[in-house]
Amino acid sequence: MPQGSSHPVRPHRVAVIVDEGTNPFEVGCATEMFGLPRPELGLPGPLYEVTLCTPTPRVRMNHGFFTLTDVPGLDAVDDADTLVVPGRPDNVVPRGPAVLDAIRRTHARGARVMSLCTGGFALAEAGLLDGRRAATHWLWAESFRRLHPRVLLEPDVLFVDDGDVLTAAGSAAALDLGLHIWRRDHGAEIANAVSRRLVFAAHRDGGQRQFVERPVPEVPDECLGPLLAWAQERLGEPLTVADLAARAAVSPATLHRRFRAQLGTTPLAWLTAERVTLARRLIERGEERLDVVAARSGLGTAANLRARLRRETGLSPSAYRRRFGAGAGEPVTS
Repeated sequence: MPQGSSHPVRPHRVAVIVDEGTNPFEVGCATEMFGLPRPELGLPGPLYEVTLCTPTPRVRMNHGFFTLTDVPGLDAVDDADTLVVPGRPDNVVPRGPAVLDAIRRTHARGARVMSLCTGGFALAEAGLLDGRRAATHWLWAESFRRLHPRVLLEPDVLFVDDGDVLTAAGSAAALDLGLHIWRRDHGAEIANAVSRRLVFAAHRDGGQRQFVERPVPEVPDECLGPLLAWAQERLGEPLTVADLAARAAVSPATLHRRFRAQLGTTPLAWLTAERVTLARRLIERGEERLDVVAARSGLGTAANLRARLRRETGLSPSAYRRRFGAGAGEPVTS
């Protein structure tokens, strides 16, 4: 059974606002991510429960694909621990006062608020994003900046976690953000189990820049997939960027360009992120010796492990293990 979380007294309540013209895909992502049973986790009950809520008794989805009826009203947000606001295509049309009020009062009482795709327009319109980092679909970045100049838009990332307010970029980035929530709430081990059930990568490296329209090169770069798989099986070895380049039979400069073009990151940054992820899983599975975790994950020393883990999660190894580890409450040997 995946380790890293004790079962809560009650499930974490998630409310999803479905407004007129909402995109069905993002609503589906929210219900798939937080509303379905997770027998693969081997837990006695669900960790999340989802409630859809609407501002009117009947809500037509985008393009009139279907209409929602008999769904709770916006009062349902008052019991939510997390509020999800999906996107819709008519972003320049203001949201109704009832929807904006629901968003504001949910955030004001301390609940977590997250938007999917262009749902960030609604959060910005409600005033939640002024002076804060946020993400939205790259296609709408310019109109977002024009309408909400006080928001610190990051157009290249898949999602932004700004603590109590989280924003996802394009529609599929709703899955990236959803898995990030699982990882943040319950640790990497459980998030990885959910990602395997979804058949979706637990962590996609890079950001939206890999999807932004640009001219196709005359000679496309070769796929990095085989190289990444090879490296992931050898994270505990002293791999370097030169080793990766040699395996791919290219120069380090060429490898760097391919990583930038395909993943939006550098070979070294990707390698380090993979090693930190492995270290987190080892801690969650109960390994107490930091020197062993550092060696098996390729991070080298306990000091480097501490620094990398704190940079990634904001927690020391001991604090991370108390929160997510198999032996919660026990100290980590330093």
